[in-house]
Amino acid sequence: MTAYLDDDVHSVIEAMEAISCQLARQGTALKTFEKLLAIYQQRCYEAESAVGPAGQGEALGEAAGPAASASSTVAAQASLAGLGLLPGMGAVAGAMDPQQLARAADRLRATLGTRFRSHTDAQLVLSPLRLLTPVFMEDLAGVAERRPWIVLFFDVLEQTGPLLNEWVCDVLVGDEYGELPANVLAVLSGQDRLDTRCWGDHLDLVADIPLEVFTENEARQLLTARGVTSEEVIQVVLHLTGRLPVLVDTLAQNRPQGVGEVDDPSDSAVERFLKWITDPRLRDISRVCALPLQLDEDIYRTLAPASAADQYNWLRNLPFVTGSAGHARYHDVVRTPMIRLQRTQSPMRWQQQHIHIADVYQQRRQAQERALPPSSYWANAAWREHKLSETYHLLCAHPAQALPDALHEIVHTCEHGVAVVRRWAQALLQAGHDTDDPELTNWGQRLGATSVESDAGTSAKGALTQLLAAAELPVHGRALAYTLLANARRAEGQYDNALKGYEAALTLTPNLHRAHYGRGETHRLMGHYEQALAAFTRCISIEPDDSASFTSRGFTLLLMKRDEEALADYNRAIELGPNRAWPIASRGETYRIMGRYNEALADLTYAIELAPTFLWPHASRGEIYRRLGRYDEALADLTYAIELAPEDSWNFIRRGDVYRAMRRYEEALADFHSAIDLTPENFWSYCRRGDVYRSMGRYDEAIADLRYALELKPSNGWCHFRYGLVLHLLGRSEEHRHLGRAVEVFSRKAAAGGRGMVHARGNLMVVYCATHEWDKAAEELNHFLDCAPSGGRILEALNDLKDLQHVLTIAPFRIEPLCERLHAAHQQQE
Repeated sequence: MTAYLDDDVHSVIEAMEAISCQLARQGTALKTFEKLLAIYQQRCYEAESAVGPAGQGEALGEAAGPAASASSTVAAQASLAGLGLLPGMGAVAGAMDPQQLARAADRLRATLGTRFRSHTDAQLVLSPLRLLTPVFMEDLAGVAERRPWIVLFFDVLEQTGPLLNEWVCDVLVGDEYGELPANVLAVLSGQDRLDTRCWGDHLDLVADIPLEVFTENEARQLLTARGVTSEEVIQVVLHLTGRLPVLVDTLAQNRPQGVGEVDDPSDSAVERFLKWITDPRLRDISRVCALPLQLDEDIYRTLAPASAADQYNWLRNLPFVTGSAGHARYHDVVRTPMIRLQRTQSPMRWQQQHIHIADVYQQRRQAQERALPPSSYWANAAWREHKLSETYHLLCAHPAQALPDALHEIVHTCEHGVAVVRRWAQALLQAGHDTDDPELTNWGQRLGATSVESDAGTSAKGALTQLLAAAELPVHGRALAYTLLANARRAEGQYDNALKGYEAALTLTPNLHRAHYGRGETHRLMGHYEQALAAFTRCISIEPDDSASFTSRGFTLLLMKRDEEALADYNRAIELGPNRAWPIASRGETYRIMGRYNEALADLTYAIELAPTFLWPHASRGEIYRRLGRYDEALADLTYAIELAPEDSWNFIRRGDVYRAMRRYEEALADFHSAIDLTPENFWSYCRRGDVYRSMGRYDEAIADLRYALELKPSNGWCHFRYGLVLHLLGRSEEHRHLGRAVEVFSRKAAAGGRGMVHARGNLMVVYCATHEWDKAAEELNHFLDCAPSGGRILEALNDLKDLQHVLTIAPFRIEPLCERLHAAHQQQE
């Protein structure tokens, strides 16, 4: 069995996929690998929505810590292969310094953790090679048990080496992924020798078979032996022949002594390649079919005369035509002289043919567009391939005229991963080579070098910077480049620089929606909510039907505690995109914060039905179930959330609260221990664990935890209240100071108004019950109910009173009238 790969493969994952597909066509599929690959591709698709808009997956009021995890720091410093494959980060990851990259990886890891069903799914997106390769290897070994030989051919390694070298070496001779059976062989073909940095310790396992063009020294030796000694003549010969031995020898036999005596060998070379084809019609077809970078039968039919429309299979069987999966391509050694001959013989016909082929690809692209929303064109691989081929042929037809649009397209590629940037750079370089245009060649080399370096630490930010310096880049392309650079800086936390980039973009194109949107996201992350609100409002004025703008503005309004307005924006977002889980879940979260639990449950449940592995709706719904006393359902949701994101401490805190309410104290303690291990500086973890210790009668440990919580958050009224309760149980007089401090904090918040006022009034009522100031408790209950609290907030107050009665054994006649009034108010809400 054999598998063949050339420069149609643009990543390691594509290489594994190509091998798997070819083996499947030969009757032996890599089934386990194909299944995991399908999961990876689906998770990558899902991750696109998870990572944008930036920051919305964060829990309300929780800020990301400044320090990167040790694993992410090591990964960043080692410049792990595959990190550039992270969705949404392919164009920016390499440009960060190691700590910035590590922090970005941590943020992405957390976001993906909240998105997927399991930790493994998140790791599959974050480190696909580490998870896919062992499965690929195991399946390949299984095939080798059933077949005498498996040979893997890796052609044009000079092109694919920067992508595949390390992985191929690890697979063939390394020990990271296990050992391949002895009957699996690899043939590596390329213009250069194997990279000793990868293969230096394993060259004894390599049989080196040179099949090379002449080196410059070898070509010079042959020319000298033929009597060609003029340096000018030698340079022309080297350029025209590409040092292909047969062509060097052909020119040398004529013994030219001046440049004028050197004929272009293309004609002779083409004659050599076609000397066995006697039919002039087929000879013409063979030449013209060299123009496309790759052929299929439809392209062939557009180039061939009607009388030869059925000769595609004949063409495919020519010795210099190779290919698979319905596509064919000419070997570069043959294609180069063929296209040079056509370009020099008839420049006008050359242009016409390339424009004709470009029109075919334009029609294919437009057909693809009819099935896609405009926003997803560039994310669609088939659309990109049609666009790339169209661009290549336009560049060949009119290099100077087509270059500005090509550069604009490369700006778009910069947000779709390094491999896509590299493809466009290669097309520019190929067009420059095929047209002998130095400007195209120069751009192809510069952008190609940038994209290859990105695997080692420089990202498409470098390409964007180069493109911004290009006088040929159109205004809209320049504005987009500024926007994408600003997006990269925002992802790195360079918010001021990001804002400058968006301003530069908007100076060029004042109504550029993406720049306004990015500016809004940046202001939101900086806590500039008014500016963020203005930016998102401008987005909506430019594109009134953009669901994402309404969702982001709704999120901003929610942070500003303008709940009703946030709700209106989420409603509009859902109208515009009724099957999108994100705005539906966001509206559900808004309802939860507002205490409208029935509506929250409906939205969160629907969002989960649309996206079962969407994490935070499970966590939010679990919190609602806890407050409603539906503890088994709460445990199910929160346990599932922990499985999806075991690094999220808040889900352990929430589940610990459920266990405490169920009086399953040991399990509650275990969850709070886990939360503290994950986020040692979160005061709530200590406060909640202190409550559990208090409930267990372990007062010294409760005191220690609550005291530390107050050290972390001395202004928190609830921590003072809880601390005062434990001091009361221990008979310590300091209880009055802490309960008094709680009253001060809640009174100040009650006077401040807004959404916090309702919570503060309810909390004041509970504290006054603890201090046995019943008249004040009744008065605060009146104030609380006058604020028209939500049903959810009333339930919280009821639960707090019940907990207080359990702790202090308050006489029922004191507390029951308050509970009855709260219960009646809740029934009215229902």
